[in-house]
Amino acid sequence: MILHLDELGFQSAQRDKEANLSLANPTIAVIIPTYREAANLPVLVPRIDTALRGSDLRGEIIVVDDNSPDDTERVCGELAKTVPLRLAIRRNERGLSSAVIHGMRMTDADVLLVMDADLSHPPEKIPELIETLCRPGVDFVIGSRYVAGGSTDVGWGLFRWLNSKAATLLARPLTNARDPMAGFFAIRRSTFRSAENLSPIGYKIGLELIVKCRCQQVREVGISFANRLHGDSKLTMKEQLNYVRHLMRLYGHAARRAFRRR
Repeated sequence: MILHLDELGFQSAQRDKEANLSLANPTIAVIIPTYREAANLPVLVPRIDTALRGSDLRGEIIVVDDNSPDDTERVCGELAKTVPLRLAIRRNERGLSSAVIHGMRMTDADVLLVMDADLSHPPEKIPELIETLCRPGVDFVIGSRYVAGGSTDVGWGLFRWLNSKAATLLARPLTNARDPMAGFFAIRRSTFRSAENLSPIGYKIGLELIVKCRCQQVREVGISFANRLHGDSKLTMKEQLNYVRHLMRLYGHAARRAFRRR
């Protein structure tokens, strides 16, 4: 099923019904933001479907694409013949974070799980993230590179590792999570709906949700983070500057919230 959101608007994407999370058998939506990732989807989507079916998890895959000039629409049409997949094509809006929010608003699933399309996040870890989120009191779960069982690809290099660590340290006043920069995470839909004025810049939507949804109990599941399979990285100097701007906004939001509590 293909939705052109800029043509149809958000009426069918935003649901008023509040889903109650069943700890025993939640429904899952796997949300994948894409831009020029057509070569990776035929590998990624079947692995996600296998991981869900293998754990008796009920769910769907939602691809939110920023009008890629490649075969994304055709590839998703073929995959949707055998896998519960929906594609939303955004004609007039761009950005990973806003694409994730679009996908989250398209579904009534109990659990919203986000991952990249480039095969850096292992779909086989999805059941463990879901199981962890369904424990009492847990607000947010991260597929983490920096906890026990986590690792990065040997091809990362010192500069990339230091860049990631520096970004994580800058976020430390906002959360104690070891890997808050991760793009592989799960959150309850009811928690997402409690968000305060989402206004993300750049790629770090997970950190935005931790702060704006007031996630107190954040858990991390170790994953092996791989280099992308096909295509080029979207991380540029512009995105690094966007991250600093994003942090300033989140610091300001946290400060205003603390002031209101006085």
